[in-house]
Amino acid sequence: PNDHNRLNFSFSSRDFYHPPTSRSNQFPIKMTKGTTSFGKRHNKSHTACRRCGKISYHIQKKTCSSCGYPAKKMRNFNWGQKAKGRRTVGTGRQRYMKTLTRRFKNGFREGTQAKKMISKE
Repeated sequence: PNDHNRLNFSFSSRDFYHPPTSRSNQFPIKMTKGTTSFGKRHNKSHTACRRCGKISYHIQKKTCSSCGYPAKKMRNFNWGQKAKGRRTVGTGRQRYMKTLTRRFKNGFREGTQAKKMISKE
């Protein structure tokens, strides 16, 4: 009878859900701290240190964050025991130390010739 006053509210599930049409619509655009920011990093703050050889020499500060160059004393701290062990005695070629035990055993003799062993016949 009065059908023109009655509103028709028959909804189906397709009226509410709209699947994304493309991959770009699936994720909203937002500011990221990750991937996009890493692409902007192309200025070098550190370069190779002439004393320790690590890429730790700060160009603007003119100091090495690893060894402390140009300070006369080498930078080391007790809270960094592993770092101390990497640059302590015995980590290099030991050009002097490797002959020291043999020379000590012989009393640090220099400028002498070893005596010939005479075989008993």
